[in-house]
Amino acid sequence: MHSAVLLIEFGAIILSLGLLGRAAARLRFSPIPLYLLAGLAFGEGGLLPLGASEEFVATGAEIGVILLLLMLGLEYTAGDLVSNLKAHYPAGLVDFTCNALPGAAAALLLGWGPVAAVVLAGVTWISSSGVIAKVLGDLGRVGNRETPVILSILVLEDLAMAVYLPIVTALVAGAGLAAGSVTLAVALAAAGLVLFVALRFGRLISRFVSSDDPEKLLLVVLGLTILVAGIAQQLQVSAAVGAFLVGIALSGEVAEGAHTLLSPLRDLFAAVFFVFFGLHTDPASIPPVLLPALALAAVTAVTKIATGYWAARRAGISVKGRWRAGGALVARGEFSIVIAGLAVTAGIEPSLGPLATAYVLLLVVLGPLTARYTEPLIARLNARSGRVRPEHRDAPVPTEPEGDTRAQTTVGD
Repeated sequence: MHSAVLLIEFGAIILSLGLLGRAAARLRFSPIPLYLLAGLAFGEGGLLPLGASEEFVATGAEIGVILLLLMLGLEYTAGDLVSNLKAHYPAGLVDFTCNALPGAAAALLLGWGPVAAVVLAGVTWISSSGVIAKVLGDLGRVGNRETPVILSILVLEDLAMAVYLPIVTALVAGAGLAAGSVTLAVALAAAGLVLFVALRFGRLISRFVSSDDPEKLLLVVLGLTILVAGIAQQLQVSAAVGAFLVGIALSGEVAEGAHTLLSPLRDLFAAVFFVFFGLHTDPASIPPVLLPALALAAVTAVTKIATGYWAARRAGISVKGRWRAGGALVARGEFSIVIAGLAVTAGIEPSLGPLATAYVLLLVVLGPLTARYTEPLIARLNARSGRVRPEHRDAPVPTEPEGDTRAQTTVGD
């Protein structure tokens, strides 16, 4: 009887997610807020609380986080990460300073303590790579001159996750300074080793994993990823970091094939993860934190726009492109929820989960709007105030990506 109820509940969840995803596609915005709302509806205090399937959903959510980070790693090679770190680290530092500090300050002002401050700093810092990539594609901006600047900031944020997640994992687990230092040292050593091996022996690794049979390739990559993630978690390093490093180690045709095969699984389990996060958030706990969430969303939307503007200016992009870059970076999503989920699971601060949920709901909806309308709105305001100058008019937008744009940038424009 229990198994029948589990199947009914889990089947209803998956069906609901499919219908919500279809609705989001028709409305042309990210399905993440709908998935979170579904979790709120199915969780404790919601309209239709679940019981039998919650443990199964929890396992699916953990796999969802692992697949999110694996797919993220598959997007980049070790060489990409090293070159981006060397070329664009000033933009990464500005991004961290402008967007992590407001979250940390908000947690301290709310009296939540230093651990919650570190967690909320990550929630407000990391933009949503998935939402931003989709928005850029929908708006036809993939070939714009500012797009490499946007992507470089996202890559630096993703790389920083390999250091940040072990720190958060140690802090929320209550580890002391010594244990936390050991955890971070292990994570950094593992990341450095994987980058070195990927640079020197990436082809050999990919050849070992490679298979002409899609079934065998799927099983080997998925099994290797979950195995490494489990070992990483056993060593008190985030399982997500282990999955991210596996993705980096794979390259070429293997990475492309694995990306194609794993994309549907990633989408499925990532959706389950968002539902699981919503299940652990009581809808009644959101109204008390709605005003802080609104204030934090407003502040960090402005700081993200400022970050993108500064980075694009540093890269020699025209004024219109600078505003487009800033507006595109506003969306927060999957990784903000991943970070908040660590604290929620550990029971760090009861109000942190509801605040993160409301914050992400606001910015995952606002992000596509700022990407589309920031530059036209600024142009209209400048036109009304008579401050438009000829040299600020944008050059024709290229129709193809300019792969050497970063090499042609001028620092300190």
